Amino acid sequence: MLFIQRVLNKCLCSSRHNQFAHTLLHLLKGNIGTGLLSLPLALRNAGIVLGPVCLLVIGVICVHCMHILVNCSHQLSERSKKSSLSYSDTVAAGMQTSSFQLLRRGAEFGRLLVSFFLVLTQLGFCSVYFVFLAENIKQVRFIHTLLHSQDIFQGNNVDALDTEAVCEGVDLRLYMIFLLPFLILLSFISDLRTMAILSALANIAMAASLIFIFAYITSDVGDPRRLPLVSSWRKFSFFFGTAIFAFEGIGVVLPLENQMKDSAQFPQALNIGMAIVVVLYIALATLGYLHFGDDIKGSITLNLPHNSWYLVKVLYSFGVFVSFAIQFFVPVEILLRPLLEHSRNNWKQPVELLFRMFLVCLTCLVAVLVPRLDVVISLVGAFSSSALALVFPPLLELIILSPPPPTNIIKNLLIALLGVLGFLTGTYVTMEEIIYPETQNRQCTNSSWTTIAPHSNLTT
Repeated sequence: MLFIQRVLNKCLCSSRHNQFAHTLLHLLKGNIGTGLLSLPLALRNAGIVLGPVCLLVIGVICVHCMHILVNCSHQLSERSKKSSLSYSDTVAAGMQTSSFQLLRRGAEFGRLLVSFFLVLTQLGFCSVYFVFLAENIKQVRFIHTLLHSQDIFQGNNVDALDTEAVCEGVDLRLYMIFLLPFLILLSFISDLRTMAILSALANIAMAASLIFIFAYITSDVGDPRRLPLVSSWRKFSFFFGTAIFAFEGIGVVLPLENQMKDSAQFPQALNIGMAIVVVLYIALATLGYLHFGDDIKGSITLNLPHNSWYLVKVLYSFGVFVSFAIQFFVPVEILLRPLLEHSRNNWKQPVELLFRMFLVCLTCLVAVLVPRLDVVISLVGAFSSSALALVFPPLLELIILSPPPPTNIIKNLLIALLGVLGFLTGTYVTMEEIIYPETQNRQCTNSSWTTIAPHSNLTT
């Protein structure tokens, strides 16, 4: 999280009187990414009625857990006489103040556990970005035109449709390998000012893409009666993982709060920012699912027409391309420091570059092994994001409150239980889908749905 703190410090210090607005913008950027575009598919896995309701509930719970984390960090900072604490430091400090000797002894393990899930989540985001970029680049029209022009230049009489068919037949993994050297070079950037400029351009590109997407899906809103009201528990587990993945901003909450000059304003900024995020999520998810129905894909950009909407895919892909480097800095900051401490001075730079290259190749390998956007998103969300967003904050509050009120005990245990259940079921169904995809597809096809026929009563 050190990189995030340094970036935010540069941004916020440049204009102290606009800190509230800057914090609000950073909250939006920290939560809006590839997860947003996958939410229409998440609604298909939950149902047109159950999906928006559960998305609202999960959003409220996630925001509440963010407030819990901020409050716990404040209390522990005052006790330890430190100005600010990171997520992992907050958990470790909370365990050290516990009255249970076992928790005090395991404080360092708690720090490492949170750091592990942070690294795993951020590298998971990077793997998702690989799949997202490959999926969208595969559909971009100018690649088909480029190949077709090469055939004409070589004197081959190949129709444009034949060239497009060849492009569609190219394995998605080859596009990932094509992207690998560019993302490796991007990961070598260490100049924060350069990243700030690229990040600003990426924000503009992604915002423009979202405007175009909303304009397209609102042009023809389908009949909701043709869609299922609720889904099976197995498909709902995919919904949970995707929804938790979308609320990916808990990692930036403490760095943002720590950098505000008037931290008393942060809860208000958090509420406003996350309210905008939740409304945006529900709107895009519902309208996208209504427009495309059961044909919705892992990213709504993949459903846009190939011929005239490639610019939207290019713009959002550029934003994701830059976001890869920003998300990648978090695991690098966590893992690289102990590695460099054991390296000679003249070997530090080569070691850093090789380590960055290794991590990018690792994320590419995961994407190659599981080249399905919906499955990777659900797996990352269920396995790692659920722990950071729903499990650690309520348990931390129980540890530092002495004694905790009975209502807090019940509330926090229920939230943690929700996170654990989502972790277990979501990880199970996604791993089963990875290992036995054909069996899972048959089960999902035969699963029962509750729908409303256009001119009939409720049917099953």
